[in-house]
Amino acid sequence: MAARATPGQRTSPAAEAWSLMYELLGAYGRRRVVAVASELELSPPQVMALKMLEPGRPVPMRELARALHCDNSNVTGIADRLEDRGLVERRGADHDRRVKLLCLTPEGEDLRERLWELLSRPPEPLGRLAPADQRALRDIMRRALRASG
Repeated sequence: MAARATPGQRTSPAAEAWSLMYELLGAYGRRRVVAVASELELSPPQVMALKMLEPGRPVPMRELARALHCDNSNVTGIADRLEDRGLVERRGADHDRRVKLLCLTPEGEDLRERLWELLSRPPEPLGRLAPADQRALRDIMRRALRASG
């Protein structure tokens, strides 16, 4: 489905590309996260939290709340459930014991790696593209991301 324009309005190629990416992510991205969450016996918010945590890099819980676009109390619940499964641990920050940091445990690192493997599989429409088209799309996306930041 192409980008929708109001009558008399032209859609730029960039707007149409964005609309198509948004449609692809909407159709396959959410489904993928839900399927992966189910397979790993996690909730979608737990998947997103694990995805954002990096091995060896403790993250303040408030930073994770900002990244997940949710309230600090929501992250507390997510962290509780991840901690109950032995995937993360909470530590007090050296500079301020009131600041709670989330750290991946070795089990959490292993599950996070599996999570990335599952989430990195391209959706069927991209997998059906010819290898040359896949490379061209990858290269274009890399250039777009480099130009943005």
